[in-house]
Amino acid sequence: MSKPILSAHFESRKPSDVRLAQMKFDERKVKPEAVINVGIGNVSLPTNPAMMKRLFALNAPDSPFAQGVIRYSGTAGTLECQNAFKNILDCEGFDTSKLHVQVTDGGSAGMELLLIGVCGPAGSDERPLMMIDPAYTNYISFAERVGRKTVTVKRHLGEDGKFTLPELDKIEETIKANNPGALLVIPYDNPTGQLYNHETLVELAKLCVKYNMWMVSDEAYRELYYEDGIDLVSIWGIVDAEVPGIEGRRISIETASKVWNACGLRIGAVITDSAEFNNRSIAEYTANLCANVIGQYIFGALAHETKEDILGWASHIREYYREHIVKVYNGLKEKEPGLIVSSPDASIYSVIDVRNVVKPGFDAIDFVLYCAQEGLVNVDGVETTLLVAPMKGFYDIKAGEVNPGSTQFRISFVETPENMAKIPELFVQLLRQFEAQR
Repeated sequence: MSKPILSAHFESRKPSDVRLAQMKFDERKVKPEAVINVGIGNVSLPTNPAMMKRLFALNAPDSPFAQGVIRYSGTAGTLECQNAFKNILDCEGFDTSKLHVQVTDGGSAGMELLLIGVCGPAGSDERPLMMIDPAYTNYISFAERVGRKTVTVKRHLGEDGKFTLPELDKIEETIKANNPGALLVIPYDNPTGQLYNHETLVELAKLCVKYNMWMVSDEAYRELYYEDGIDLVSIWGIVDAEVPGIEGRRISIETASKVWNACGLRIGAVITDSAEFNNRSIAEYTANLCANVIGQYIFGALAHETKEDILGWASHIREYYREHIVKVYNGLKEKEPGLIVSSPDASIYSVIDVRNVVKPGFDAIDFVLYCAQEGLVNVDGVETTLLVAPMKGFYDIKAGEVNPGSTQFRISFVETPENMAKIPELFVQLLRQFEAQR
């Protein structure tokens, strides 16, 4: 008897690079005593106190769920949850009077809506999404899911650990050649940890106006930057007075996951200053009915926080990450000076490039699988392995191109401070083990 046939899309699917290590480790028959997973940005810190208060009081008399009734919200989300996203921006000094907020099931659902809303028809090459490589792998995956094309201009990781943004003329050449529908930027970058300054965003905004593109900013890590003496950078800080025509073409992707330590809440938002985009996006999302209403209620607590509360929380989280990211960066360079480690300027990620310390033919995915399925290191008397994300899937590579991610890994600073302190020793020892048996 013949089997039912899977779609060609399903037949081609492989696990996302950020989930690969964990999935393969789960299949490991004989597991080490401990595993440290920095392959995915699954934040382990407690959530914001105002959100936590609601989490622990879902059955309180004033809770909308006190009677056990959990109904849909409107497709755009509850007004309170929308106002929570606006309140954060207001407290950070941005004008939200003309902004429209659509609440989504995490930032991921917002990414998918974005692709459908700004790109050409499914299956065509029209109006692709333009990204700066390496780019967050989910944008590439979602583009493939919904049949939209992506194009990229590439950054390069120098020996000094700095990613260099492409020259503006090269970006403009790519725009002319591909006529993209939108340009995506991640100012506090995932996966590189690079920080875009305001001047760079302004120049990119000018290109968006010149070539009639949407400008999209993924602002999941907006408050997480580690350079002193700089102002908060955001797409919402670019206005018509500086870039005439930019207003009405701005879109940001927001999330409760990172700064607010609520990955599993699955609450995000698409914010725009285009009423038409907002209306059409909500119409598209009606098929999803609405985002998680319990999550909306919990995140909605931030609608009532003061400027002092919002900025104080952001400062607290920023200083926490700054301390531990710098420790890991210095530890990796001390354990293996030949490693190239991206400069810890922003977000909660660093890229490690092993190109100077491995033999020819090295493949990042093979190393990740080794760590997940075989590797272990004795750390303080405990057999331990480390899970990281291979960078190959973060590059949008076309046929015949060499993938820089073949020797690169992304690490997420999401484990406990005690575990993060073990990362340099674990990574270097596992790498040496792998190379010795290769």
